[in-house]
Amino acid sequence: MEEPPQVSIVLPVRNAARTLPAALESIRAQTLRAWELVAVDDGSRDETARQLRDAARADARIRVWTQPAQGIVAALQRGCAAARGEFIARMDADDWMAPERLQRQVAFLRAHPRLGVVSCRVRFGGDPVAQAGYAAHVAWINSLCTPAAIARRRFVESPVAHPSVLFRRALLAQHGGYAAGDFPEDYELWLRWMAAGVRFGKVAAELLTWHDSPTRLSRVEARYRTAAFYRTKCRYLAHWLKTQVPPPREVWLWGAGRVTRQRFQALETAGIRPAGFVDVDVKKQGRLRDGRRVVAPGKLPPQNQAFVVAGVAKRGARELILAELIRQGRVEGEDFLLAA
Repeated sequence: MEEPPQVSIVLPVRNAARTLPAALESIRAQTLRAWELVAVDDGSRDETARQLRDAARADARIRVWTQPAQGIVAALQRGCAAARGEFIARMDADDWMAPERLQRQVAFLRAHPRLGVVSCRVRFGGDPVAQAGYAAHVAWINSLCTPAAIARRRFVESPVAHPSVLFRRALLAQHGGYAAGDFPEDYELWLRWMAAGVRFGKVAAELLTWHDSPTRLSRVEARYRTAAFYRTKCRYLAHWLKTQVPPPREVWLWGAGRVTRQRFQALETAGIRPAGFVDVDVKKQGRLRDGRRVVAPGKLPPQNQAFVVAGVAKRGARELILAELIRQGRVEGEDFLLAA
């Protein structure tokens, strides 16, 4: 009887004939040989389907499913349902994995049985000047390597690159898999699993080249827009605050500007109403916003009375806020969280 593979690589794909051959070649070059590729062609109209059929004829480890265009979530769900491996690895058709990726990630999870998901550092495959914002995002992701750092910073944005993850397939039955909705499917999954106690790790090596193409879904579909990210993070952040910051301690939101207050309105919808706001703008200090006072950073109530959610997304603000809260003797994860 044929033994199941160790790793099922789930690859949803649509109209990727230009980049798919290189992605397939990087999969075939893996030093861990006990893998299967579960490729789901989601209604391609170019040569993608033919390329996948040819690859499957040449390598029995490659299995191909085709479906009318239903979207990435449906393709991921189908791929995960068909997976037979102990572990599931994600891969996109415009990315490239280093030969040792699967071997190192499987070894990492076997060496850390209390972890459920492992990612890796990624190499930015675009133009760091023309795509400076995305390059900065990659640098931020790569700075989070320990389970504690990944967990603490999960409310800033997704702390792992989706196509870089490898996880235990059993998690799908325990906590559910990819869900469809008006939210980024990967970020929602990570937050849901973390809320259930699943721990994430990261191999501190660049094992995937991550491209930012103009047609990447995160650029063109509504569920990846900023408002959708904030609705998703606020739902899970509210759950965390309800369990970790019990009354009479109050939540304060750092950021009294209109944009920050609008983005974190979803936090109030989920049942967490900040007691007040913190802002460095002296024109806002001493005023009321939505019926609550705005204070200077130095006027925050003491740690045992106030838990701070830092919500200012302006570039450079996160680092300045972090430095000020640490200067005040506040501890990240105990007295405050960064959420933008």
